[in-house]
Amino acid sequence: MKRGIAVDGGNSKTDLAVVAENGEVLGFARGPASSPHHVGIEGAIDVLAALLEEALGEPPSGRVADVAELLMAGVDFPAEEEELRAAVAARGWADEIRVGNDTYAVLRAGTERGWGVAVVCGAGINCVGVAPDGRHARFPAIGPTTGDWGGGFDVGLAATSAAARSEDGRGPHTSLERLVPAHFGVDTPSKLADEIHRGAIPMSRLGELPPVVFAAARDDAVAAGIVERLAAEVVALSRVAIERLGLRGEHVEVLLGGGLLQAGDGRLLDAIQAGMREVSASIEVHRSSSPPIVGAALLALDALGAPPEALARAREATANAASTAKGVPVG
Repeated sequence: MKRGIAVDGGNSKTDLAVVAENGEVLGFARGPASSPHHVGIEGAIDVLAALLEEALGEPPSGRVADVAELLMAGVDFPAEEEELRAAVAARGWADEIRVGNDTYAVLRAGTERGWGVAVVCGAGINCVGVAPDGRHARFPAIGPTTGDWGGGFDVGLAATSAAARSEDGRGPHTSLERLVPAHFGVDTPSKLADEIHRGAIPMSRLGELPPVVFAAARDDAVAAGIVERLAAEVVALSRVAIERLGLRGEHVEVLLGGGLLQAGDGRLLDAIQAGMREVSASIEVHRSSSPPIVGAALLALDALGAPPEALARAREATANAASTAKGVPVG
């Protein structure tokens, strides 16, 4: 029986599933980040090799699957896709290697239609649109140099900046002045700035702050403004993807994935839905109910020509495996 390797490789964790053509999950493993942008190509391959060994119960020796569907954060350009594809092909794990950005996993996990728009917001932010005829709309999504704002770090940095400006009077008063430094166990924003400047608190830890911002936004105008800015970025990405594909006026599903959009409270979702209604009343916005690894598994089975009943079995089995997996917590 044919089988596929499915990978959702993110900035905080990686899920890998081995799925049979009939939809059965033959093995599943969860491990650390494998985004080539953060760990490099060889680092990504090392993570995948370790997870494949865990999923198979033995070290992979040559060909173990007919197709490998690798959907990875930080793979944003064709040259990056080809570099990763070549590195995996050199291991000989599968006959066909398919590489793409992790936004495709969110889109396939969230809809059976096979087309629509997906926005992923975790450590960073990205978006993909797929038209019914297969045309794609993508964004480079490599950070401020390509106009991006909205990942966990960006939200955390905005909160830290607002806290500092509240303390010294340059900005409006906000409860973030107290809540942000408290999260790191210090008393004031200026003390937090000193700790970060000296390296005692890594700058990267600002990515921990979005839950603080979401909670404060219920009764704090400054925090609410940060949430509204995030919503506006999601709307802008989705709108442009829809316009590029000529889908205005069509019934388009916009799927929201990634830790930030999954964890955001009702204020964030309401703001995104309101913004998308201004684009078109026929747009449907919802959080993806299945984890991205489900989308990767379904795309692997699509490539194998699996029948609908196998896809349904794989959707349920892969979601169950992900919900009970040990290792890096789902975020």
